Amino acid sequence: MVKKFMGKTVAETIRDLSREHLKKNKGLIMGQCLSAVGWVQNTVPAQKKGIVEFPMTDVAGAGFAVGSAIAGIKPIFILRFQSFLWLNASPLINNAAKSKEIFGYSAPVFIRAIASEGISSGPIHTNCYHSPFAHMPGMPICAPMTPKEYKQIWSFFIKSDTPLLVSEHRRSYKEKKEFNNEMHSKSKISIFLISAARFQVPEIKSYLEKKRIKADFFHIVWLKPFKINKKYIDSLKKTKKGLVIDSTYEICSVSEHIAYKLMTKCKNSQVYNMGMKDKSSGVTKNLLNGTPTTKRIVETVIKIVNKN
Repeated sequence: MVKKFMGKTVAETIRDLSREHLKKNKGLIMGQCLSAVGWVQNTVPAQKKGIVEFPMTDVAGAGFAVGSAIAGIKPIFILRFQSFLWLNASPLINNAAKSKEIFGYSAPVFIRAIASEGISSGPIHTNCYHSPFAHMPGMPICAPMTPKEYKQIWSFFIKSDTPLLVSEHRRSYKEKKEFNNEMHSKSKISIFLISAARFQVPEIKSYLEKKRIKADFFHIVWLKPFKINKKYIDSLKKTKKGLVIDSTYEICSVSEHIAYKLMTKCKNSQVYNMGMKDKSSGVTKNLLNGTPTTKRIVETVIKIVNKN
């Protein structure tokens, strides 16, 4: 179920938390092109103080951010395209994530990695790439899509001394809605959703109801660590079938890992995963590769439900 309320959007929530961080905590916001194109879609406060804009050196930003984190500043490091994670990976993984365990000092950097998709995005400045970073110790990962969720993960970061990889999605920025998990006594499948896939629940439900298929829906925010809720197991014991859907690649992924974890806890169930296809995105409609479409999700659900 989607719960509506007359509050702030996700973008406004991020901007307000950022402004408060600059003022009260003497933090910094770092990244490229922060003041251009609407201050990163209205998520960055329009001010000079506390804003550090980097030149177009795509591989250098993380080093500055991690260094300031080690110095105790707790910076917000913005990657306007999540594909830039590849270019900034070494300081984030080899320094920020490992420093506390290996060297005894922390590097708490708040990494805003922004996913996007759609026509004209192309193969580079597009898509969602949180899965590879889940392989490394010391780097918690979350994918908040609502104002309340963002406040919760921000509170976690402020109270902790670890880095945090926040897998954002542009699809969420104008949203004010909050999500609730849904369970029904006659559900035939348990569906677990991550990132932008969560916004498709109303459409998925509508199509499945036409096929007389009831489903349980669960919204996942924390990808690492992933904690198995008792309700997930109760649902799978009932349906015996599950599907984990994410906005990133399907193979060697967080969704595949979560599906495996769920099956090990509920041994009589079969849990599948789906995400982006194993191909690069193009710039035209016929070459798009992003969050699974509602049509593809529904077709997959029907196949799973009909399996013996």
